[in-house]
Amino acid sequence: MNNRSKIIEVALKLFAIRGYDGVGVKEIAECAGVTKPTLYHYFGNKKGLLEIVLEEKFSRLNTLVEEALVYNHDLPLTLNKIAAAYFNFAKEKDTFYRMQLAMSFAPPESEASKVVSKYIKEQYEMLEGLFIKASEDHGNMKGRHKAYAATFLGMINTYITLFLTGELELEEQLTYQAVHQFMHGIYS
Repeated sequence: MNNRSKIIEVALKLFAIRGYDGVGVKEIAECAGVTKPTLYHYFGNKKGLLEIVLEEKFSRLNTLVEEALVYNHDLPLTLNKIAAAYFNFAKEKDTFYRMQLAMSFAPPESEASKVVSKYIKEQYEMLEGLFIKASEDHGNMKGRHKAYAATFLGMINTYITLFLTGELELEEQLTYQAVHQFMHGIYS
């Protein structure tokens, strides 16, 4: 692993454990076995490091979600694929998922919240697009795409939070159950 990759992985772990504001550049550099100037060379500053961490990890998540978002007039199937994509990613990248969830609930004026908010917004916008397409097939859904996207992603993140705290496993049956319950709500 090269220095840049080591710094990214160390920062991710430290940010997930203690929060963005609870970790300094000096500590990240020491834990990665590099000097502060090396960290600054690659990332400019701590915010630049956070931006790269989020960009790299969200890029992978977004790719998985976009692949699952293909809508062929079967909303339950598409939502099951999306939920499975999120659940599988969270199982594989649990440290990252924990970190970004914590940052999404940080005070809005905090640096971490400002940096992560654009990625969270992308998640909502992808889901909104799906619900706009689906509303062409399901007239009662028209104009509700924002609420559906927020509710669906909120449900997904709640289940992932329960997984991260050891309260449940993200299994295929849970994916089906979660989507089934969500669908009963939006079709009413």
